[in-house]
Amino acid sequence: MAFVGVISLSPARAALKLGSAAPLFDAPASLGGKEFRFSLADALHRGPVVLYFYPAAFTRGCTIEAHDFADAMDQFKALGATVIGVSMDKIETLDRFSVSECRSRFPVAADPDGKIATSYDSRMPLVHYASRTSYVIAPDGHVLFAYTAMAPAGHISGTLAALHAWKAAR
Repeated sequence: MAFVGVISLSPARAALKLGSAAPLFDAPASLGGKEFRFSLADALHRGPVVLYFYPAAFTRGCTIEAHDFADAMDQFKALGATVIGVSMDKIETLDRFSVSECRSRFPVAADPDGKIATSYDSRMPLVHYASRTSYVIAPDGHVLFAYTAMAPAGHISGTLAALHAWKAAR
């Protein structure tokens, strides 16, 4: 219950400004329960990246969001985008989450020390959780879209709209 109280008091904002350089990172990740090393730089060579932070695997809102991203993966792929979720969970937890909640459709990365979340200003103050923040990063490494809201609604539609606008402007 304390977790819910802290989340509801957290500010709804994304600190990285549109057009700013996205911090590069490498992290342990899991896709369908298989671990690998995710590199943002490598993913950007293939196209835009949807990077979304979420508080904790297997919580209600994070499960809903993971299901929604999994359901929309065909749309993201059609736009040439890579999707990666990041939480402060341990990789062992994400091995299970990537199969059950992400439905083996996209990877999730472990940020147990919160360094990645902090670099994206997506870490909740006073607690060991990331905020629910979604970014779209262009292949040149600049932020195209940033959205923070603790409710899962709006993250998928916002990232897809940003990708469509980016593609139309090319």
